[in-house]
Amino acid sequence: MSERTAACTLFTQPGPVNTARTLDLARARAEALGIRKILVATTSGATGALAARILQELEVIIVTHSAGFGAPDTQELTAENQAAIEAAGATILTATHAFGGVGRAVRKKLGTYEVDEIMAFTLRTFCEGMKVAAEICLMAADAGLVRTDEPVIAVAGTGRGADTAVVLQPANAQAFFDLRFLEIICMPSPGHP
Repeated sequence: MSERTAACTLFTQPGPVNTARTLDLARARAEALGIRKILVATTSGATGALAARILQELEVIIVTHSAGFGAPDTQELTAENQAAIEAAGATILTATHAFGGVGRAVRKKLGTYEVDEIMAFTLRTFCEGMKVAAEICLMAADAGLVRTDEPVIAVAGTGRGADTAVVLQPANAQAFFDLRFLEIICMPSPGHP
């Protein structure tokens, strides 16, 4: 990517109130940089369905929680939202969380944190969405849905909705330290918890 000037939008509050603006900013930056792939984190699929619909001109990859995340043998992505995402032509990725697979099991069983969750807590010092953006980028690279030599935009949020968008150079989870944050498009103001 060549030298360029870009502003980072800081939202005064985190959360879903910023979803539409975050998606608009992500689309505009993708167009400016010639990026074709946008990753979008979703839980129930509401944010994913909205993103798939309004970003149809791009290659949208919707990344869900892993099966069993909320409760054993369940999927939080609703059938209705899954159908809407697929109808809009987006790809859905459901996989083990890069920062919360076996390490989370160790924490739950033995009461101690593993490296993956410590990394997640470190990224959350920026905001929740920054951690999720990195995580879904690793997951998509591991699934072969994004290349590690082509930048992507990752969209995530705090709880529900979207309030964070970043330009990332993807990496596989086993090469985490090759992941690069190239640009912060938007995020909640760091003064918010």
